[in-house]
Amino acid sequence: MNIFLFLAIAFLFTFIVGELIEKIKVPWIFAALIFGFLLAIKNPFSQITNSSTFTFLANLGMYFLLFIIGFEIDLTKMEKKSGFIIGITGMTILLETIFGSLIVHFIFNYDWFVSLLVPLSFSTVGEAILVPILDEFGIVNTSLGQTIIGAGTLDDMIELATLILVVVLVGSTVHTHFKIGMTLVSLFVLFALTIGLTKLKKEGKQFSFINIETLFLFVIFTLFLFLGIGMYAESAPLAALLAGISLRTFIPDERLKYIESEVKTMCYGFFAPLFFLWVGSSINIKYLVMYPTLVLLVVIVSSLAKLIGSLIIGFKKIGVKQSILLGVGLSVRFSTSIIIIKILLDSGLIGSNLYSVIVASSIFFTFVVPITFSNLLVRWTKKKE
Repeated sequence: MNIFLFLAIAFLFTFIVGELIEKIKVPWIFAALIFGFLLAIKNPFSQITNSSTFTFLANLGMYFLLFIIGFEIDLTKMEKKSGFIIGITGMTILLETIFGSLIVHFIFNYDWFVSLLVPLSFSTVGEAILVPILDEFGIVNTSLGQTIIGAGTLDDMIELATLILVVVLVGSTVHTHFKIGMTLVSLFVLFALTIGLTKLKKEGKQFSFINIETLFLFVIFTLFLFLGIGMYAESAPLAALLAGISLRTFIPDERLKYIESEVKTMCYGFFAPLFFLWVGSSINIKYLVMYPTLVLLVVIVSSLAKLIGSLIIGFKKIGVKQSILLGVGLSVRFSTSIIIIKILLDSGLIGSNLYSVIVASSIFFTFVVPITFSNLLVRWTKKKE
Protein backbone atom coordinates (compact mmCIF):
# COMPACT_ATOMS: atom_id res chain seq x y z
CA MET A 1 0.00 0.00 0.00
CA ASN A 2 1.24 3.52 -0.77
CA ILE A 3 1.09 6.51 1.58
CA PHE A 4 -1.88 8.11 -0.21
CA LEU A 5 -4.14 5.10 0.36
CA PHE A 6 -2.96 4.92 3.96
CA LEU A 7 -3.84 8.59 4.49
CA ALA A 8 -7.25 7.98 2.92
CA ILE A 9 -7.90 5.18 5.44
CA ALA A 10 -6.63 7.28 8.34
CA PHE A 11 -8.82 10.28 7.50
CA LEU A 12 -11.89 8.08 6.90
CA PHE A 13 -11.39 6.40 10.29
CA THR A 14 -10.90 9.81 11.96
CA PHE A 15 -14.07 11.14 10.35
CA ILE A 16 -16.30 8.19 11.29
CA VAL A 17 -14.97 7.54 14.80
CA GLY A 18 -14.67 11.27 15.43
CA GLU A 19 -18.41 11.63 14.95
CA LEU A 20 -18.98 8.90 17.55
CA ILE A 21 -16.62 10.14 20.26
CA GLU A 22 -17.98 13.66 20.00
CA LYS A 23 -21.16 12.23 21.51
CA ILE A 24 -19.23 11.64 24.75
CA LYS A 25 -17.75 15.16 24.60
CA VAL A 26 -14.30 14.11 23.38
CA PRO A 27 -12.97 16.27 20.50
CA TRP A 28 -13.21 14.46 17.18
CA ILE A 29 -9.50 14.78 16.48
CA PHE A 30 -8.71 12.21 19.14
CA ALA A 31 -10.12 9.59 16.81
CA ALA A 32 -6.75 9.84 15.09
CA LEU A 33 -5.08 9.01 18.43
CA ILE A 34 -7.31 5.94 18.73
CA PHE A 35 -6.33 4.85 15.21
CA GLY A 36 -2.67 5.25 16.16
CA PHE A 37 -3.19 3.20 19.33
CA LEU A 38 -4.71 0.39 17.25
CA LEU A 39 -1.70 0.51 14.97
CA ALA A 40 0.55 0.21 18.03
CA ILE A 41 -1.11 -3.14 18.78
CA LYS A 42 -0.93 -4.43 15.21
CA ASN A 43 0.50 -2.29 12.46
CA PRO A 44 0.26 -3.61 8.90
CA PHE A 45 1.39 -0.16 7.69
CA SER A 46 4.65 0.04 9.67
CA GLN A 47 6.67 0.74 6.54
CA ILE A 48 4.60 3.87 6.01
CA THR A 49 4.29 5.06 9.62
CA ASN A 50 8.04 4.60 10.15
CA SER A 51 8.94 6.43 6.96
CA SER A 52 10.67 9.80 6.95
CA THR A 53 7.80 11.25 4.87
CA PHE A 54 5.15 10.38 7.44
CA THR A 55 7.35 11.52 10.34
CA PHE A 56 7.89 14.85 8.59
CA LEU A 57 4.13 15.35 8.11
CA ALA A 58 3.44 14.39 11.74
CA ASN A 59 6.07 16.83 12.98
CA LEU A 60 4.46 19.57 10.89
CA GLY A 61 1.23 18.75 12.71
CA MET A 62 2.93 19.33 16.04
CA TYR A 63 4.52 22.57 14.84
CA PHE A 64 1.23 23.92 13.49
CA LEU A 65 -0.51 23.10 16.77
CA LEU A 66 2.21 24.90 18.71
CA PHE A 67 2.02 27.80 16.27
CA ILE A 68 -1.72 28.10 16.92
CA ILE A 69 -0.99 28.11 20.67
CA GLY A 70 1.35 31.05 20.19
CA PHE A 71 -1.05 32.73 17.79
CA GLU A 72 -3.80 32.61 20.39
CA ILE A 73 -1.71 33.76 23.35
CA ASP A 74 -2.89 37.12 24.61
CA LEU A 75 0.31 38.73 25.91
CA THR A 76 -1.65 41.36 27.83
CA LYS A 77 -3.60 38.74 29.75
CA MET A 78 -0.49 36.64 30.28
CA GLU A 79 1.42 39.64 31.60
CA LYS A 80 -1.28 40.22 34.18
CA LYS A 81 -1.06 36.58 35.24
CA SER A 82 2.74 36.19 34.87
CA GLY A 83 3.30 35.79 38.61
CA PHE A 84 0.57 33.16 38.84
CA ILE A 85 1.93 31.25 35.82
CA ILE A 86 5.47 31.29 37.20
CA GLY A 87 4.15 30.11 40.56
CA ILE A 88 2.15 27.23 39.08
CA THR A 89 4.98 26.14 36.79
CA GLY A 90 7.62 26.37 39.47
CA MET A 91 5.60 24.56 42.13
CA THR A 92 4.47 21.65 39.90
CA ILE A 93 7.94 21.09 38.44
CA LEU A 94 9.53 21.35 41.90
CA LEU A 95 7.18 18.80 43.45
CA GLU A 96 7.40 16.37 40.55
CA THR A 97 11.20 16.64 40.54
CA ILE A 98 11.40 16.00 44.29
CA PHE A 99 8.98 13.05 44.30
CA GLY A 100 10.39 11.64 41.07
CA SER A 101 13.97 11.83 42.31
CA LEU A 102 13.03 9.74 45.35
CA ILE A 103 11.64 7.01 43.07
CA VAL A 104 14.63 7.07 40.73
CA HIS A 105 17.14 7.05 43.62
CA PHE A 106 15.59 4.48 45.96
CA ILE A 107 13.82 2.14 43.50
CA PHE A 108 16.13 2.30 40.49
CA ASN A 109 19.30 2.95 42.57
CA TYR A 110 20.77 5.91 40.69
CA ASP A 111 22.95 8.62 42.22
CA TRP A 112 21.29 11.87 43.27
CA PHE A 113 22.48 13.86 40.26
CA VAL A 114 20.82 11.52 37.76
CA SER A 115 17.87 11.07 40.12
CA LEU A 116 17.21 14.82 39.97
CA LEU A 117 17.97 15.22 36.27
CA VAL A 118 15.59 12.49 35.07
CA PRO A 119 12.35 13.76 36.73
CA LEU A 120 13.26 17.35 35.84
CA SER A 121 13.35 16.34 32.18
CA PHE A 122 9.97 14.58 32.18
CA SER A 123 8.10 16.94 34.52
CA THR A 124 7.33 19.39 31.72
CA VAL A 125 4.06 19.72 29.81
CA GLY A 126 3.19 18.56 26.28
CA GLU A 127 0.74 21.40 25.80
CA ALA A 128 0.20 20.67 22.09
CA ILE A 129 -1.96 17.69 23.07
CA LEU A 130 -4.47 19.96 24.82
CA VAL A 131 -4.82 22.58 22.09
CA PRO A 132 -7.79 20.90 20.34
CA ILE A 133 -9.61 20.57 23.69
CA LEU A 134 -9.01 24.18 24.69
CA ASP A 135 -10.13 25.28 21.25
CA GLU A 136 -13.12 22.92 21.13
CA PHE A 137 -14.55 24.32 24.38
CA GLY A 138 -13.65 27.92 23.61
CA ILE A 139 -11.41 28.36 26.64
CA VAL A 140 -8.10 29.30 25.00
CA ASN A 141 -8.44 32.91 26.13
CA THR A 142 -9.97 32.15 29.53
CA SER A 143 -8.03 32.22 32.79
CA LEU A 144 -7.65 28.44 32.75
CA GLY A 145 -6.64 28.24 29.09
CA GLN A 146 -4.10 31.05 29.30
CA THR A 147 -2.59 29.56 32.46
CA ILE A 148 -2.14 26.13 30.85
CA ILE A 149 -0.65 27.66 27.71
CA GLY A 150 1.53 30.03 29.72
CA ALA A 151 2.82 27.23 31.96
CA GLY A 152 3.47 25.06 28.91
CA THR A 153 5.37 27.87 27.20
CA LEU A 154 7.44 28.63 30.30
CA ASP A 155 8.41 25.03 30.90
CA ASP A 156 9.38 24.69 27.23
CA MET A 157 12.17 27.13 28.06
CA ILE A 158 13.05 25.15 31.20
CA GLU A 159 13.06 21.99 29.11
CA LEU A 160 15.35 23.56 26.54
CA ALA A 161 17.73 24.67 29.30
CA THR A 162 17.69 21.11 30.65
CA LEU A 163 18.43 19.74 27.18
CA ILE A 164 21.45 22.04 26.80
CA LEU A 165 22.63 21.07 30.30
CA VAL A 166 22.37 17.36 29.53
CA VAL A 167 24.21 17.68 26.23
CA VAL A 168 27.01 19.71 27.85
CA LEU A 169 27.38 17.31 30.78
CA VAL A 170 27.17 13.95 29.03
CA GLY A 171 28.78 14.90 25.72
CA SER A 172 26.17 12.77 24.00
CA THR A 173 27.06 11.30 20.62
CA VAL A 174 23.37 11.27 19.71
CA HIS A 175 23.53 14.92 18.71
CA THR A 176 27.07 15.15 17.37
CA HIS A 177 26.15 18.29 15.42
CA PHE A 178 24.62 19.99 18.42
CA LYS A 179 26.96 22.95 18.75
CA ILE A 180 26.35 25.05 21.82
CA GLY A 181 27.62 28.20 20.10
CA MET A 182 25.21 27.70 17.19
CA THR A 183 22.43 26.97 19.65
CA LEU A 184 22.94 30.21 21.52
CA VAL A 185 23.15 32.22 18.30
CA SER A 186 19.98 30.58 16.96
CA LEU A 187 18.08 31.26 20.18
CA PHE A 188 19.26 34.86 20.17
CA VAL A 189 18.01 35.31 16.59
CA LEU A 190 14.65 33.70 17.44
CA PHE A 191 14.02 35.98 20.39
CA ALA A 192 15.31 39.00 18.48
CA LEU A 193 12.85 38.28 15.65
CA THR A 194 10.03 37.80 18.15
CA ILE A 195 10.74 41.05 19.95
CA GLY A 196 11.28 42.83 16.63
CA LEU A 197 7.92 41.80 15.21
CA THR A 198 6.08 42.65 18.43
CA LYS A 199 7.64 46.12 18.32
CA LEU A 200 6.55 46.69 14.71
CA LYS A 201 2.82 46.89 15.43
CA LYS A 202 2.46 50.19 13.57
CA GLU A 203 4.34 48.91 10.52
CA GLY A 204 2.10 45.86 10.53
CA LYS A 205 -0.95 48.02 9.84
CA GLN A 206 -0.04 48.08 6.15
CA PHE A 207 -1.04 44.40 6.05
CA SER A 208 -4.62 45.58 6.56
CA PHE A 209 -4.76 46.35 2.84
CA ILE A 210 -3.45 43.11 1.35
CA ASN A 211 -5.69 40.16 0.56
CA ILE A 212 -5.96 37.14 2.84
CA GLU A 213 -4.17 34.83 0.41
CA THR A 214 -1.07 37.02 0.35
CA LEU A 215 -1.18 37.47 4.12
CA PHE A 216 -1.48 33.71 4.53
CA LEU A 217 1.70 33.23 2.48
CA PHE A 218 3.48 35.75 4.71
CA VAL A 219 2.33 33.84 7.81
CA ILE A 220 3.59 30.53 6.42
CA PHE A 221 6.89 32.16 5.42
CA THR A 222 7.33 33.49 8.96
CA LEU A 223 6.50 30.14 10.56
CA PHE A 224 8.99 28.24 8.42
CA LEU A 225 11.64 30.93 8.92
CA PHE A 226 11.31 30.52 12.68
CA LEU A 227 11.31 26.72 12.37
CA GLY A 228 14.40 26.78 10.18
CA ILE A 229 16.30 28.90 12.67
CA GLY A 230 14.98 26.85 15.58
CA MET A 231 16.26 23.63 14.02
CA TYR A 232 19.83 24.82 14.57
CA ALA A 233 19.11 25.01 18.30
CA GLU A 234 17.14 21.74 18.41
CA SER A 235 14.23 23.92 19.52
CA ALA A 236 11.77 23.90 16.62
CA PRO A 237 8.77 23.50 18.99
CA LEU A 238 9.77 26.66 20.86
CA ALA A 239 10.32 28.39 17.50
CA ALA A 240 6.78 27.52 16.41
CA LEU A 241 5.41 29.04 19.62
CA LEU A 242 7.44 32.22 19.19
CA ALA A 243 6.33 32.55 15.55
CA GLY A 244 2.69 32.50 16.64
CA ILE A 245 3.25 34.97 19.47
CA SER A 246 5.09 37.46 17.28
CA LEU A 247 2.60 37.29 14.41
CA ARG A 248 -0.38 37.79 16.70
CA THR A 249 1.10 41.10 17.78
CA PHE A 250 2.32 42.10 14.31
CA ILE A 251 -0.78 41.35 12.21
CA PRO A 252 -3.55 44.01 12.41
CA ASP A 253 -6.45 43.07 14.67
CA GLU A 254 -9.01 43.28 11.85
CA ARG A 255 -7.09 40.60 9.94
CA LEU A 256 -6.37 38.24 12.84
CA LYS A 257 -9.71 36.44 12.80
CA TYR A 258 -9.58 35.67 9.09
CA ILE A 259 -5.98 34.51 8.95
CA GLU A 260 -6.48 32.45 12.12
CA SER A 261 -9.34 30.66 10.40
CA GLU A 262 -7.14 29.88 7.40
CA VAL A 263 -4.32 28.47 9.52
CA LYS A 264 -6.68 26.40 11.69
CA THR A 265 -8.35 24.92 8.63
CA MET A 266 -5.01 23.70 7.30
CA CYS A 267 -3.83 22.52 10.71
CA TYR A 268 -6.90 20.66 11.94
CA GLY A 269 -7.99 19.58 8.48
CA PHE A 270 -4.75 17.84 7.56
CA PHE A 271 -1.65 18.05 9.74
CA ALA A 272 -3.00 17.71 13.29
CA PRO A 273 -4.73 14.32 12.74
CA LEU A 274 -1.43 12.94 11.44
CA PHE A 275 0.33 14.22 14.54
CA PHE A 276 -2.13 12.45 16.84
CA LEU A 277 -1.96 9.28 14.76
CA TRP A 278 1.83 9.40 15.11
CA VAL A 279 1.56 9.84 18.89
CA GLY A 280 -0.72 6.83 19.19
CA SER A 281 1.33 4.59 16.90
CA SER A 282 4.52 5.33 18.86
CA ILE A 283 3.13 3.44 21.86
CA ASN A 284 5.14 0.32 22.65
CA ILE A 285 2.72 -2.15 24.17
CA LYS A 286 5.60 -4.20 25.61
CA TYR A 287 6.40 -1.35 28.01
CA LEU A 288 2.89 -1.48 29.44
CA VAL A 289 3.01 -5.27 29.82
CA MET A 290 6.51 -5.62 31.25
CA TYR A 291 6.46 -2.83 33.85
CA PRO A 292 2.84 -2.24 34.90
CA THR A 293 3.49 -1.65 38.62
CA LEU A 294 6.39 0.75 38.13
CA VAL A 295 4.51 2.58 35.40
CA LEU A 296 1.51 2.92 37.71
CA LEU A 297 3.75 4.25 40.49
CA VAL A 298 5.28 6.91 38.24
CA VAL A 299 1.81 7.88 36.96
CA ILE A 300 0.40 8.26 40.49
CA VAL A 301 3.36 10.23 41.83
CA SER A 302 3.49 12.51 38.80
CA SER A 303 -0.26 13.14 38.86
CA LEU A 304 -0.28 13.90 42.58
CA ALA A 305 2.63 16.32 42.16
CA LYS A 306 0.77 18.26 39.46
CA LEU A 307 -2.52 18.27 41.38
CA ILE A 308 -0.97 19.24 44.72
CA GLY A 309 1.12 21.98 43.12
CA SER A 310 -1.89 23.38 41.29
CA LEU A 311 -4.03 23.32 44.43
CA ILE A 312 -1.34 24.98 46.58
CA ILE A 313 -0.90 27.87 44.17
CA GLY A 314 -4.32 28.08 42.57
CA PHE A 315 -7.12 27.21 45.01
CA LYS A 316 -7.44 30.78 46.36
CA LYS A 317 -7.15 32.44 42.95
CA ILE A 318 -9.15 30.15 40.65
CA GLY A 319 -10.92 27.75 43.03
CA VAL A 320 -10.59 24.04 43.78
CA LYS A 321 -12.24 22.67 40.64
CA GLN A 322 -10.31 24.95 38.31
CA SER A 323 -7.10 24.04 40.16
CA ILE A 324 -7.82 20.34 39.71
CA LEU A 325 -8.52 20.93 36.02
CA LEU A 326 -5.25 22.81 35.77
CA GLY A 327 -3.37 19.99 37.47
CA VAL A 328 -4.89 17.39 35.16
CA GLY A 329 -4.13 19.49 32.10
CA LEU A 330 -0.52 20.05 33.13
CA SER A 331 -0.05 16.28 33.50
CA VAL A 332 -0.11 15.67 29.77
CA ARG A 333 3.20 14.96 28.08
CA PHE A 334 4.58 14.86 24.59
CA SER A 335 7.53 17.07 24.00
CA THR A 336 11.30 17.07 23.73
CA SER A 337 11.52 15.51 27.21
CA ILE A 338 11.66 12.15 25.43
CA ILE A 339 14.75 13.38 23.56
CA ILE A 340 16.45 14.19 26.87
CA ILE A 341 15.65 10.75 28.25
CA LYS A 342 16.98 9.16 25.05
CA ILE A 343 20.27 11.06 25.40
CA LEU A 344 20.59 9.85 28.99
CA LEU A 345 19.96 6.28 27.83
CA ASP A 346 22.42 6.41 24.96
CA SER A 347 25.08 8.01 27.15
CA GLY A 348 24.76 5.17 29.65
CA LEU A 349 23.55 7.37 32.52
CA ILE A 350 20.28 5.45 32.76
CA GLY A 351 19.32 1.89 31.86
CA SER A 352 16.61 0.50 29.60
CA ASN A 353 14.30 -0.33 32.54
CA LEU A 354 14.03 3.26 33.74
CA TYR A 355 13.81 4.50 30.17
CA SER A 356 10.96 2.06 29.42
CA VAL A 357 8.98 3.06 32.50
CA ILE A 358 9.28 6.77 31.70
CA VAL A 359 8.21 6.29 28.09
CA ALA A 360 5.30 4.08 29.14
CA SER A 361 4.08 6.65 31.68
CA SER A 362 4.30 9.38 29.05
CA ILE A 363 2.19 7.24 26.73
CA PHE A 364 -0.38 6.75 29.50
CA PHE A 365 -0.66 10.49 30.14
CA THR A 366 -0.85 11.24 26.42
CA PHE A 367 -3.85 8.97 25.99
CA VAL A 368 -5.71 9.30 29.31
CA VAL A 369 -5.29 12.97 30.22
CA PRO A 370 -7.08 14.43 27.15
CA ILE A 371 -10.14 12.26 27.76
CA THR A 372 -10.18 12.96 31.50
CA PHE A 373 -9.63 16.67 30.93
CA SER A 374 -12.44 16.84 28.35
CA ASN A 375 -14.95 15.13 30.60
CA LEU A 376 -14.07 17.27 33.61
CA LEU A 377 -14.45 20.38 31.46
CA VAL A 378 -17.95 19.30 30.49
CA ARG A 379 -18.92 18.74 34.11
CA TRP A 380 -17.25 21.73 35.73
CA THR A 381 -17.14 24.57 33.23
CA LYS A 382 -19.32 26.32 30.73
CA LYS A 383 -18.27 26.52 27.13
CA LYS A 384 -17.25 30.14 27.64
CA GLU A 385 -16.35 31.89 30.88
